[in-house]
Amino acid sequence: MSDPTRTTDAIDLAATSEGVARTAPEAGAMGRVVDRFGYLFAAGIVVAAAILLLEVFLRYFFNAPTIWAHETTVFLSGIAFVFGGLYCTAKNSHIRVVLLYDLLSPPVRRVADIVISIVSAIASGFFAYAAWHMVTRAVVTPAGTIRLETTGSAWSPPTPALVKIFVFVVMVLLVIQFLILAVNYARGTDRSAK
Repeated sequence: MSDPTRTTDAIDLAATSEGVARTAPEAGAMGRVVDRFGYLFAAGIVVAAAILLLEVFLRYFFNAPTIWAHETTVFLSGIAFVFGGLYCTAKNSHIRVVLLYDLLSPPVRRVADIVISIVSAIASGFFAYAAWHMVTRAVVTPAGTIRLETTGSAWSPPTPALVKIFVFVVMVLLVIQFLILAVNYARGTDRSAK
């Protein structure tokens, strides 16, 4: 005899961050790779916090602020935030409103997962196309030479160009990840199998 609360618990877990410690089986090998890279970006957040702590210490105790701390922490935090979208997709832990989704039967829910994944891949493709235009303006001068866009500060690192390149790469990877999800949902990969 099946437990009627089991379905409800599974639905509730899908709408929260509980139960998402593993990569979604539908994300495939790419999802597992993205999961591994998540540790690198998490470490970047810790490094950013350490840099800010160092900056406060240097500025207020030694009156010797750095010219690089602010831009470095913004860069590290920014790329972690951008990567977070891909990471959440691979973990199937993105924020969603499940009011209607919960009412669907499992076969209809599977169709909804396929459609949502395809629509998300298309949307990510449009964002990748827009990001490509940002990259070309940030990397190539009007004269056609390669020059990375900088912040224009005293330190002037090329972080704006690097962030734009990273956004483009992540958007392309999101397209691929959503297509993998759509294919695996269509094949009927069981979520509890792996």
